[in-house]
Amino acid sequence: MMRIGLVGTGLLGNAVGLHILESGYELTAFNRTKAKTKQLQESGAKIVDTPKEVAENSDIVFTVVKNADAVRRVSFGDSCISCGKHDGLVVADMSTINPIASKEIADEFAKKGIMMLDTPVMGGPNVAIKGELVMMVGGDRETFEKHRKVFDVIANKVFYLGENGTAHAVKLAMNLQIAMLSLALSEGITLARGASIEPEVFLQILNSTYFKTGMSETKAYKMIRDSFEPTFTLSNLKKDLDTINQAAHDFGLELPMAKKANQLYQDAVEKGFGDLDYTGILAYIKEIAKSNLA
Repeated sequence: MMRIGLVGTGLLGNAVGLHILESGYELTAFNRTKAKTKQLQESGAKIVDTPKEVAENSDIVFTVVKNADAVRRVSFGDSCISCGKHDGLVVADMSTINPIASKEIADEFAKKGIMMLDTPVMGGPNVAIKGELVMMVGGDRETFEKHRKVFDVIANKVFYLGENGTAHAVKLAMNLQIAMLSLALSEGITLARGASIEPEVFLQILNSTYFKTGMSETKAYKMIRDSFEPTFTLSNLKKDLDTINQAAHDFGLELPMAKKANQLYQDAVEKGFGDLDYTGILAYIKEIAKSNLA
């Protein structure tokens, strides 16, 4: 059975790793903060001290790290993934990064004789643990098909999109939807409350229409209870909005709402809401709505 490596065991990486182990695969993992590998180790993963050792013990290595700089560091820095090169090694990047950066990283890997695929996903730890993510893939099609079985273990829907960078571009477009939907729900809930209408009534009506979403049918009910336990933090979504706006600039585009959303999330982080779930933007919206009435 194919040996799988994992570099980055945050909320998503840990859940992906646990599901890989549950599915019967051998897993070697690394995280800069070793304490975050404890659950994987207890579940049977081999924990090593460097990304190089992950590569040496794996046929395919998934990277699930913060940004493009982090991908470059674990890929090409000291004791890196490419330092552990062997015949047939493949790298699959599950991080959320600029598609142009992804192409550059893939080109650097290619110079070293290593194939890299973009494999960003939609869905949080709660679905990753069950193998129900949605995965987008960019890169060499033959490499993708060769490893398709592993991707089908991690995700219940897998979309091959084309060359390197394409999957990360779609991932950014998807995360923009997340930001906009959470803002729209937050302001709708706040407006309903301002009119002395119970937010449950607003959600009941919304979810009876064409305009309902998975977020309005599930997370919204946690939002109105001020329950913001993170599956994906507000600060991480803010980081992705930075990347979205940079990618838009790189493509010669103007995305006015993406800019506004980025500023709102930045303000929320600066006010101390960054460690909440991304839907915690409601708590910030509630605060500024009240302050404007004062």
